[in-house]
Amino acid sequence: MKIVTVETLQGVNYEELGIVSGSTIQSKNFVSDFGQSLKSIVGGELKSYTGMMEKARSQATQRMVDQAVQMGADAVIGVRYTTSAIMAQAAEVLVFGTAVRYK
Repeated sequence: MKIVTVETLQGVNYEELGIVSGSTIQSKNFVSDFGQSLKSIVGGELKSYTGMMEKARSQATQRMVDQAVQMGADAVIGVRYTTSAIMAQAAEVLVFGTAVRYK
């Protein structure tokens, strides 16, 4: 499955199948969250959160791809990611794009 951020595929004939999306909400456990709070005092990368967000992006992307495959798509174009805080210890990652099938 081709996944691109561009709005169109140059030199390729395709039909648009519709919007596809995937999302996940992730949170850290209390012990990890407390440890990261202490790390934020001295500064530096919060690796536990970085890993959590990488996992969340991957999971959301796979859900979007699964939806595109169910529609018979060959690619997803115009892909965008967004995040939002759901509560103090949880964040949502949403990915969306347009599923297309090659002609």
